[in-house]
Amino acid sequence: MTSVATAAPGAVALPSLAQLGRRGLPQAIEGAVIPAALFLIANNLAGISVAIVVGFLWTGTAIARRVVRSRRVPSMVIVGALTLLVRSAVGLSTGSTLLYLSQPVIAAGVIAAAFLVSVTIGQPLAQRFAADFCTLPSHVLSHARTRECFSRVSLMWAGVGFANALLMFWLLMSQGTTTFVVAQTALSIGVTVACVAASLVWFRSSMTRHGLMVAA
Repeated sequence: MTSVATAAPGAVALPSLAQLGRRGLPQAIEGAVIPAALFLIANNLAGISVAIVVGFLWTGTAIARRVVRSRRVPSMVIVGALTLLVRSAVGLSTGSTLLYLSQPVIAAGVIAAAFLVSVTIGQPLAQRFAADFCTLPSHVLSHARTRECFSRVSLMWAGVGFANALLMFWLLMSQGTTTFVVAQTALSIGVTVACVAASLVWFRSSMTRHGLMVAA
């Protein structure tokens, strides 16, 4: 990465969008595309109960593989696994496809609310999730401008999350199972990619202005 501006001593350079894409694409395929495909195939062949079990087993296996290999489990993967665990328990206990599919809508709203609450208590979630994409030194994390930027980014995620939840609710109420699963998966990936990219650009711009990182 080539510097085009002089930064303060100890400044940090963030990864590019291309680098984040190369890291995030396998996670999206592993954590969203494959589970959705397995769910639809199992649901068509064996019914909702088997589909729920297959989807959860895939996610559990993916996390276990990371642990065995001593690899860090991303925060988003952990959140996704916990919400899937609740979804699976409710879906299996009720046998209701609607209840199972409605939970991503509820989860999206809850996560959006969590981002909002995290700002009010001074612990913005954006800072926690940033660790999944890059490592920031302590002098950057402790800077007032950094905390302010993470708070604003968290508010952005909260607003987008609530909008995403409303759109998914409309899809759930108006579309069939297959259409909803495909649309919900594509929407979740698209929204996440857009928010991560916007967060990176926003953070980089803010940090560059205050000399905490190099412009690239």
